[in-house]
Formats: sequence, structure tokens, C-alpha cells
Amino acid sequence: MTLPPYADLLGIAPAPGDDPTLLTMPSADTVLGRPGYLHGGAIGGLLEMAAIVALRHALAADGGGQIKPINVTVDFMRGGREKPTFARGTVTRLGGRVANVEAIAWQDDPAKPIAAARMNYLIVRG
Repeated sequence: MTLPPYADLLGIAPAPGDDPTLLTMPSADTVLGRPGYLHGGAIGGLLEMAAIVALRHALAADGGGQIKPINVTVDFMRGGREKPTFARGTVTRLGGRVANVEAIAWQDDPAKPIAAARMNYLIVRG
């Protein structure tokens, strides 16, 4: 699956392994905010990309369609440090016109997320 250009700007790529919905963002100067910490916008971008990947996979299995974001809510739980960051999206509802997706981002342990997001997408089916 091809990620949007914004993902390339942040260095986001599929994580090694068998899970196509797991993304990783390496630590780099371009994603840092205050010294030693990731920028909140970079974390939010990673969460959005994880949601898009999860939703595209779900749609591919359900006949396809185009997506448009309706809203995004991000909860920042702890500061992301200068280390690789991972994220995974989960489609919680895939309706005929609207999808609800959750995404979490973590660094060392998925049980200790640094941020989480809830997103709603409009689905335009072909």
C-alpha cells in the first residue's frame, strides 16, 4: 500500500514484520519539537497515517471506496522521546457512509501509549 506524501516527509513506513497495519516513524531532526521530544504534529501525523492504513485495508476487503476525514481527536498521554515510534489503527465501525477509527502510538511498550486518536471518515463508495 502506498502512503500519502506526508508520510514520506515524516519518514513513516510500514514496520518490519507480517502486520501491514503497523507503522513506524524513526527519530529524526525533522520530527522533533522541544529538545529531546517529538513534535505533537508529527505524532498526530503518525496517528492519522495509521488510521488511513487500517481503514484502507478494511475497505479493500469490503469493496473499496474513497475516504475523506470528518474529524480528528488526539489525546497526548506522555512525551514522545527521540526514539522510533510505532502506531496501529483499528477500524471500530465500518458503515456504508461513515467509518470510525482509533489509533494508538507508542515507543517501547504498546501498553504505554504516548498518544491516541479517534477519527471519523466519510466513505464514498464507487
